[in-house]
Amino acid sequence: MVDANQTFVIVGGGLAGAKAAETLRAEGFTGRVILICDERDHPYERPPLSKGYLTGSDERDSVFVHEPAWYAQAEIELHLGQPAVQLDRGTKAVTLGDGTRIHYDKLLLATGAEPRRLDIPGTDLAGVHHLRRLAHADRLRGVLATLGRDNGHLVIAGGGWIGLEVAAAARGYGAEVTVVEPEPTPLHTVLGPELGSLFTDLHREHGVRFHFGARLTEITGQDGMVLAARTDDGEEHPAHSVLAAIGAAPRTGLADSAGLALADRAHGGGVLVDTSLRTSDPDIYAAGDVAAAEHPLFGNRIRVEHWANALNGGPAAALAMLGREVTYDRVPYFFSDQYDVGLEYSGWAPPGSYDQVLLRGDATKREFIAFWLNDGRVLAGMNVNVWDVTEPIQLLIHSGQRVDPERLADPTVPLGALVREQGA
Repeated sequence: MVDANQTFVIVGGGLAGAKAAETLRAEGFTGRVILICDERDHPYERPPLSKGYLTGSDERDSVFVHEPAWYAQAEIELHLGQPAVQLDRGTKAVTLGDGTRIHYDKLLLATGAEPRRLDIPGTDLAGVHHLRRLAHADRLRGVLATLGRDNGHLVIAGGGWIGLEVAAAARGYGAEVTVVEPEPTPLHTVLGPELGSLFTDLHREHGVRFHFGARLTEITGQDGMVLAARTDDGEEHPAHSVLAAIGAAPRTGLADSAGLALADRAHGGGVLVDTSLRTSDPDIYAAGDVAAAEHPLFGNRIRVEHWANALNGGPAAALAMLGREVTYDRVPYFFSDQYDVGLEYSGWAPPGSYDQVLLRGDATKREFIAFWLNDGRVLAGMNVNVWDVTEPIQLLIHSGQRVDPERLADPTVPLGALVREQGA
């Protein structure tokens, strides 16, 4: 039973933390809810930072999860601009950067992830950027506009989703863009070579240059400003700005110092949680980018860094904190927008987990669905410029049953029919 005098503390002011706080109140929790945010901005969603807000099509206020006044109305106690620096499990207290000590009865860690840094000379120059926080997007948005106006060059280290979305945004402003990627294609380890090549062609059509099979080794500059970026094969690329888009690492420092069980870094790291998002401490939960969760659907422990995981994981953790029976088995989902291509990806298919990639539709027109299968079972699906199919794709994944590859690849066979055939 949850006592109205209890205090539930949420560390992390992103989407997962904000939605957890919202869920606690929506479910009738009347105790104290304290939300600790190390940024000065109110909780916001991250996808617009590399999409609509960065391109200039969305206003800044559109990124926030709730109106600022909502928190007071819902009696959520906000600590903005205050990082949690210590977690004492023995006394059940969190210490903030200003020395404030906050007691908790239940605690949710929603500390997210932080961008990986380039470990090369020149990263202290003013034109080197990362994109993870709203303040980063504020700065980068102005940089892209300036580069476009002055015919400037942006070098992007990394051809993942963030790198490609920023490349598309930069080209929209008119900036010159070079993407340096160690693999043979962008998104190579995520989508495989065939689909990676599709994104190579898409971006080249819009003027992006790729330099594959190489890594940045040095960023050169003068008077604190970037002039060029060098790669390990001896090439030098003109650059006025550099974006490091080489992935993100879970922010586990607080959990680690408190002795909570962590996942192996070789497998993505993160705070170990069970199917109810409970950590090795029964009064502490974790959700969002930082949580390495036992996923009942995939029979594996996975850490997902996408928007939907924060959107759904925060509320699931809140329900578990309230003592409800929770099994978090959502199919991972994310979306991306690049030029005139929009896509949605559902599922989990890391390298080595699948034995077949099957296409349904016309990849040359960029209107298709790709499926990743293992032994005839759908592990993941990505719909590209094909809409209203996420639900049947996720049902196919959830069913865990074999499908007929020929019927799956046939656009005349409704996906809903395949779902019904499986009894999914």
